[in-house]
Amino acid sequence: MMDRRDFLARGLGGLGALSLAAGGDAASLFDPLAGLEPIRATPDRIFRITVCLRPFRAAGPRIAVEEVGRKRVVHHYGHGGSGWSLSWGSAEVAVGMALADGMTDIAVIGAGAIGLTTALTAQRAGAQVTIYAKEQFPDVRSARATGTWSPDSRIAMEGGVDAGFGDRWEAMPRRSFAFYQGLLGLPGDPVEWTDRYMLSDGPAVAPAVEMPTPQRPDRFIRLEERLHDIMPRSVELAPGTHPFRTERARRSSSLTFNVADLAHQLTNDFLIGGGRIVPMELHEPQDVTRMKQKTVINCTGYGARALWRDESIVPVRGQIAWLIPQAGATYGVYHDKLAMLARRDGIVVQEVGEDDWFGYGDANEAPDRAAAEASVRKLAGFWK
Repeated sequence: MMDRRDFLARGLGGLGALSLAAGGDAASLFDPLAGLEPIRATPDRIFRITVCLRPFRAAGPRIAVEEVGRKRVVHHYGHGGSGWSLSWGSAEVAVGMALADGMTDIAVIGAGAIGLTTALTAQRAGAQVTIYAKEQFPDVRSARATGTWSPDSRIAMEGGVDAGFGDRWEAMPRRSFAFYQGLLGLPGDPVEWTDRYMLSDGPAVAPAVEMPTPQRPDRFIRLEERLHDIMPRSVELAPGTHPFRTERARRSSSLTFNVADLAHQLTNDFLIGGGRIVPMELHEPQDVTRMKQKTVINCTGYGARALWRDESIVPVRGQIAWLIPQAGATYGVYHDKLAMLARRDGIVVQEVGEDDWFGYGDANEAPDRAAAEASVRKLAGFWK
């Protein structure tokens, strides 16, 4: 899901900002107006409203082995708002654990972002893989993701991790980032580079440091600066050189996941590689004994809270109003606690709140139509 820090961190030029004054050689670097067709932001263009519950754990993703009867279960869930961004890197860790005992017939529970990428990773490591899942795309929660590169979006709490967490985390997005470069340019554009614009009416300021309170005794960990070498620098646009109502705009570029096409691509790759998807609903850990495979990788995301009775998983609610796609509009905007990302499979409009605590602990998956329409009307005021 969308993370305001992804806009703020890149938009504030922490990676080495450039300033483009009006005139001069600005146009030689890039055309700030190219592809910035205003979004037709009216409630009548909403074609669906979705809610996703990010599976947050204060200790970060759970990647660990547990014995259940005679089954060896490798848990692989709890990626917060970073599932798509960390998936390939964390899958390599989980699959390494699963194959460590020499078994090559592997079961994967779950067919969302983590399940599909884990199944493909195991398959490419030489395993025969079967996915068991109650739901498949487009019905899984990760189909409702914002679709932006967000590797440290609500990934852990500062006080919940050990000293080696940062190093383990860093390896995951680096591997995923490298893998996604191989999906660029494929039919349907499952992954592509698009621009983001952070708007402001005054000089950009760094986000305030979250101070612990009795209600919020810890802080979400921030690690993205570790990836400064792989992300493009941001560019400040001079007043009058952009189409937005605000005085200032800062442009950055990031990966966009057109999730419908991406999921279709990954599912086809898995099936072509000899994988199988078996419909199955599980209610308790002992249900894994129904599978013939002795090694199981549990990729159930937020579902692990109920299935595995794991109350360390906290839901972080995010709602998206989906607008009909517009040809040629593939960019993102952040302003006044509202984020928009124009994807090829729909235009994402999402309230992101004051800070990362927005939606924390809220397990309500019922869409709020009034809030969705209000966010779309607010978006309409971003352009001149």
